[in-house]
Amino acid sequence: MTKKGDPMDNNSNLLSNPQEFIDYLNTETQKVLEMFSASGCDDIFTKFTQSWTELANRSWEDPTVWIRAITDYQQSQMSLWTNLLTGKSSESVAEPARGDRRFQAEEWSQNPVFDYIKQSYLLSSKLLQEMAANANLSDQEQKKLEFYTQQYIDAMSPTNFAITNPEVLQQALETKGQSLVDGLKNLLGDAEKGRISMTDESAFVLGENIATTEGSVVFENEMFQLIQYKPTTEETYARPTMIVPPCINKFYILDLQENNSYVKYCVDQGQTTFVISWLNPTIEQGHITWDDYVEKGILKATQVVQDITKSDKVNAVAWCVGGTLLTTALAVMAARKDTSIASATFFTTLLDFTDPGDLCVFIDEQQIKKLEDKVNNQGYLSGRELATSFNMLRSNDLIWSYVVNNYLKGQTPPPFDILYWNSDSTNLPAGMYTYYINNMYMENGLTKKDQLTICGEKIDLGKIKIPCYFLSTIEDHIAPWKGTFEGTELLKGKNEFVLGASGHVAGVINPASKNRRNYWINGELGNGADSWLESAERQEGSWWPHWAEWLKRRAGKKVAAPTAPGNDEHSVIEAAPGRYVAVRID
Repeated sequence: MTKKGDPMDNNSNLLSNPQEFIDYLNTETQKVLEMFSASGCDDIFTKFTQSWTELANRSWEDPTVWIRAITDYQQSQMSLWTNLLTGKSSESVAEPARGDRRFQAEEWSQNPVFDYIKQSYLLSSKLLQEMAANANLSDQEQKKLEFYTQQYIDAMSPTNFAITNPEVLQQALETKGQSLVDGLKNLLGDAEKGRISMTDESAFVLGENIATTEGSVVFENEMFQLIQYKPTTEETYARPTMIVPPCINKFYILDLQENNSYVKYCVDQGQTTFVISWLNPTIEQGHITWDDYVEKGILKATQVVQDITKSDKVNAVAWCVGGTLLTTALAVMAARKDTSIASATFFTTLLDFTDPGDLCVFIDEQQIKKLEDKVNNQGYLSGRELATSFNMLRSNDLIWSYVVNNYLKGQTPPPFDILYWNSDSTNLPAGMYTYYINNMYMENGLTKKDQLTICGEKIDLGKIKIPCYFLSTIEDHIAPWKGTFEGTELLKGKNEFVLGASGHVAGVINPASKNRRNYWINGELGNGADSWLESAERQEGSWWPHWAEWLKRRAGKKVAAPTAPGNDEHSVIEAAPGRYVAVRID
């Protein structure tokens, strides 16, 4: 829908005044930035300004670092101008960092004007980065300063604005302005949704071409639905597998498509597989607590799985915050002398929150108090805000590249199942979130014996003595692998630690069928993460078969596969993936 006088108005001639349209498009792009501010990104410029104001005031105590940095910058700018004026633009003063894909097009190097814009931007970026790096603040404040400085630098890239991006101008010329029209349509559509489209969302339908492993919902309460999957083998292991996904995301990251579904892999290995599908909470569920996720969630699901399978024990698998929840459930069970869970597998799970990774820039008393007040007022932490915060950790890849491609170039992003899942956000109840952020991230309470009381039980991780498999990933910026390694010290059973390649998501979703990447095993436990890696053995391919062999030894004997889901007490409610996972928060 257009307004009279807009470049998209039928009475307007786009090609007769392309500059007017480009100016208009830049204005509309600013609206998208405002959309991100409403989703929690307003801190980019506010925090940058605050940090640099404080840094400027402090610099007067010892201005030598600033003077040297500015002098170097001025000299580099003079060289850049000299090269431009004398026709020596091929002699670069500044080059993009290795892996920076923003300036790959030939125009950025062959056109003297755009080459100057690029190099001038890179010089200014280097100046800000060096001055921030030499601020000599406390570790926490230093990380925040460098993070928000980089956010500002990324946001101000000339690639993000139509008038300073030669690729955008060239494409507009070649398409006679159609790329700009298409881009504006994309922008208006995303503004209505309140988020950037990272994939062609129309290409996926839950239960049809994503989350398609055959199964049935056999139980539900106000916390979750429990899905039991149909066996694909004539025999299955007697001891079932129960998967606890993070409540911060939807479970189908583990059941994307047939060729990369971890759930289907489990089923095909002969495991009787169950998955918890958490409710996507609204303001009505704001009262739900961490204790509820343990007692009414994990412990209840364990009981139902046992009732259906008639097994005295269950093997549990959990990911990220799902692993933290599972660990607290195991501690509660240990205090109650409940041995229902035979083994636990943890994917990229923090139990010791001393090092929260890149998320540390969002975690301090001032920021937490501000967000806590907001969450308590609205009853939940918005999944959209969570997604924006995670995307900010890789803003060039997960924010600005889509601004350029979708809005300035008018392109539609291709279908990609992981990015579809990434855009399908979930909320967190206020009660659960405030407990989690304060007791785990701020107080690191799980590492301290008897500091936390959950479901009426004192929490002592040292009482958890079941065998555990820890899978971490070497490039994880959300749950750093050396931090997750501490779990092998806190839990006292026979532990196995495996380190996969790649990051928090891609390192876990590494299907055996493709057999890509690599992983490390058999390092020495008990002497810290560095010692483990030094002594570990590198293996090629996916870690999934290694885990399957580990679990097989704890899965019991083979029995005839179930002929139907559920039982008399827990009958089929609906087909997988169920209603709960289909609730979106757009």
